[in-house]
Amino acid sequence: MSQAVITRQQAGGTVFAVLAAVSFCHLLNDLTVSLLPAIYPILKSGFDLSFGQIGLITLVLQGIASLLQPLVGLYTDRKPQPYSLPCGMGCTLSGICLLAFAPNYLALLAGAALLGLGASIFHPEASRLARLASGGAHGMAQSLFQLGGSFGSSIGPVLAAFFIVPRGQESLVWFALVALFAMGILVLLSNWYRNTGHAAPKAQHSTIRPAVLPKSQVRRAIAILIALIFSKYFYLSSITSYYIFYLMHRFALPTATAQIYLFIFLAAAAAGTFLGGPIGDRYGRKAVIWASILGVLPFTLALPYVGLAATVGLSVVIGLILSSAFSAIVVYAQELMPGRVGMVSGLFFGVAFGMAGIGAAALGELADWTSIAFVYRVCSFLPLIGLLSAFLPNVEPRRLRKP
Repeated sequence: MSQAVITRQQAGGTVFAVLAAVSFCHLLNDLTVSLLPAIYPILKSGFDLSFGQIGLITLVLQGIASLLQPLVGLYTDRKPQPYSLPCGMGCTLSGICLLAFAPNYLALLAGAALLGLGASIFHPEASRLARLASGGAHGMAQSLFQLGGSFGSSIGPVLAAFFIVPRGQESLVWFALVALFAMGILVLLSNWYRNTGHAAPKAQHSTIRPAVLPKSQVRRAIAILIALIFSKYFYLSSITSYYIFYLMHRFALPTATAQIYLFIFLAAAAAGTFLGGPIGDRYGRKAVIWASILGVLPFTLALPYVGLAATVGLSVVIGLILSSAFSAIVVYAQELMPGRVGMVSGLFFGVAFGMAGIGAAALGELADWTSIAFVYRVCSFLPLIGLLSAFLPNVEPRRLRKP
């Protein structure tokens, strides 16, 4: 990525080379992290784990990321740390190496903790970098950034099915090369961030001013957004951590086939992640949040009671609709709290990781007590929390529509 290329892209208002690179690194990071839940069937049989122990692995991964990301974001709002990006990826590299050769359950937990630490360092500063390069199209930039992560997460189960499952746990070590490659790109991005990041191009004609609301109203809106993240990621935990087991249990599918169906769901979620941002730029974040969280309810209610073909079809619709909310939520919160990009990004990435981790642990225990099928029936009601979207304040002026 030469300076000449960046200069040409800046003329268009958005540094697309930087956006594409940071999105690609997000893909590589989340691909590596997604390998852990994708190989849960291998770990379950190899270490004789219960569903509760599997949930605890996810809780460690997501919990550490959840607790640290807001703190990292708050710190980097005050003192930006461009070179924290390759450092975070280095933690991810260490975690995947430890998981590849973990001799016992405690080592698995330590590997998961390193993955969580890497995510907590990477996401807030990478999200800030995407916003700096947005040229004012914040929703589009956030969606492009999220698209990389979502697509990376969707590739993980496929790679696990065709590469790791036939070769065993130790074959995870090959994916350390993926993290190493990402570190090289992130060093280049860090150089750009350090040299020109604070002078990144801004929109020449912006019709949207930061929201100025009473602090009590901002706090209430943030609380509502966190509740919506809870509903979204608790439900997504039932898919990402247990969908493979659900398909194997309900439809007697082999592991590799179930992993392919998980990939189909995650690919749909990646597409939804990208669509949410540009639609929010055009029609407003609140409309996207409302339609995404509550609009998925009829499909989640039907999922536990249909056959295999309908289950796969509904999972595609659910992934497409539900995942469109996150980019809109992050940008909406950034507009609620202007000047706090790192803290807001860290908070919502942290809450997302935390809800996913708590959800995985709680749903794993519930599955041990009851059944995987019961878990899906309970989770089908979670999108009802989307009704809270009605209480979000309007922080954006009416969009200017093209004739």
